Amino acid sequence: MILAPVTGEYVPLSDVKDDVFSQKLMGDGFGIQPTDQTIYAPVSGKVVSIFKTKHAIGLQTATGLEVLIHLGIDTVELAGQPFELFVSEGQEIMAGDKLATENIAMIKEAAKDPIVLTLITNSATTDSEIVEHLSSQAKVDANSLALIVK
Repeated sequence: MILAPVTGEYVPLSDVKDDVFSQKLMGDGFGIQPTDQTIYAPVSGKVVSIFKTKHAIGLQTATGLEVLIHLGIDTVELAGQPFELFVSEGQEIMAGDKLATENIAMIKEAAKDPIVLTLITNSATTDSEIVEHLSSQAKVDANSLALIVK
């Protein structure tokens, strides 16, 4: 199970306005157009990477599933300004733990998309497969079930 990392509107990857994500070049998953700024861990495991611009956090579960939380589209250009992190690399986390906040207004003022993407980056090399997605444009609450992986 992968939980929604933020409250907002569920967006299938195919509807994301960036080919890298919509064509699943970084992996399968989903997006959420956030209505709240707090980002939570969608899975339990370990923080394995944090980009220096704070826009992406890599997690790995005990079963080896690699999950990337990507905050916004082209937000790397904002040099970390809209983000505050509450975790560090190597830290063990539980699903539902607070990972970060994102300043949605600042991102929009910079003409960027604040969508929060949750991607399984190693599904091609593991036995995992997504068996159920939510419906397009469903309203989701942070920490509610968003994706079923087997």
